[in-house]
Amino acid sequence: MSFGQGGPSWGPGDSRTPDWAALAEASEARGRRRKWLLIGGGALATAAVAAIVATAVITTSGKGGTSGSDKNASELPAPEDLPPESAAPQPSFSSVAPPPPPDPKDFIADEKKDRAPVTVDAFFPGRRLTMGDRVYAKGATARTTDCAATTQGALGSILAAHGCDQVIRATYSRSGVAVTVGVAVFATEAQAGKAARQASGGLASLSGSGVPTFCRGGSVCRRTANSYGRYAYFTVGGFTSGKNVTTADKNVYAVGDDLTDFTFRQIRHRGEVQASAAAAPVT
Repeated sequence: MSFGQGGPSWGPGDSRTPDWAALAEASEARGRRRKWLLIGGGALATAAVAAIVATAVITTSGKGGTSGSDKNASELPAPEDLPPESAAPQPSFSSVAPPPPPDPKDFIADEKKDRAPVTVDAFFPGRRLTMGDRVYAKGATARTTDCAATTQGALGSILAAHGCDQVIRATYSRSGVAVTVGVAVFATEAQAGKAARQASGGLASLSGSGVPTFCRGGSVCRRTANSYGRYAYFTVGGFTSGKNVTTADKNVYAVGDDLTDFTFRQIRHRGEVQASAAAAPVT
């Protein structure tokens, strides 16, 4: 016998005794149905809330401009427009090559560019000269525009013929050997070069300031002639005792070579200083 859907169920033989097992099973089934209904309803509610929030976000993004994380996806740069991840600042170099530095010799090749003072101290500074382990005492010095007066033999007329402007002389001595070096100044490099190549006779020695007369009265001395830029430079060297110089007298040659080398360096340094000043930026 049955009371219909949801009613009690009686057991076999209709003895009016409830079928307790069947009742328990039916109650459990109803509990499971209520549980699933509650779960399903919660899921639907959550989905509805998410849909409402999404709609609000989209609606807000579409109004009144964009900024920060509210930008529309359509306004973001395309992947191909973005720089590579490894992109970093790269060095940039001018395609225009800087001008070459001035040539120091240009500043001593012509009087128009060689504007540094022409003085004794400009070429022969200090009281002594040190070359390596050799120290030379500085003797008398002189500067004159009478170029021929500083020479012996034909050198005076040669200097005059090529337009010598002035001659600066200085004498150095060491261990009984004295050398006078003279710098003849010309307007151009070409004039100085011709005077040095055509040199005959020689420079007159300069005594005084502790150095006795030397290389005069017919004694044999060593003479040299060179040029650099608009300067021709000459030396005359020998023994202060008046002894003749021979090729075996290496000490005389050594002193003369030191003075020649020093004078060349002084002239070249003159050009380097002026070239450096010309290359310096204007402030």
